[in-house]
Amino acid sequence: MDQDFETLYKKASELTGVKELNKSVSYAHVGCALMTDQGNIYTGICIDAPCGIGFCAEHAAIAEMLKNNESKIAKIIAVGKTGILPPCGRCRELIKLVNSDNMKTQVMIAKDTIVTLEELLPNAWIA
Repeated sequence: MDQDFETLYKKASELTGVKELNKSVSYAHVGCALMTDQGNIYTGICIDAPCGIGFCAEHAAIAEMLKNNESKIAKIIAVGKTGILPPCGRCRELIKLVNSDNMKTQVMIAKDTIVTLEELLPNAWIA
């Protein structure tokens, strides 16, 4: 694992640990950390709700990045209690939509596996 991904893994892992708000809503099953092309790191956690209005940790990290007027992601990782998780389809699309250059984003999908978003999303629905 390269040093940037080690840092991102640590930051994402530190965010995880299931917390319950009530019997229907919990959060922090998954933590995400991303590094922009400027070298800044942004993090996020997921919110799980039974009615579909929750969101992924990647979405939260991307929102933090956008809040700081950045949109180009160099590297991204999501971590849950079982380890590194590849981004879901909705997250893959969002990464691409915030900046088309993000098709070159390095995504860690397993301990020894780094791929580009382009490899994970070969047929994006918006060019």
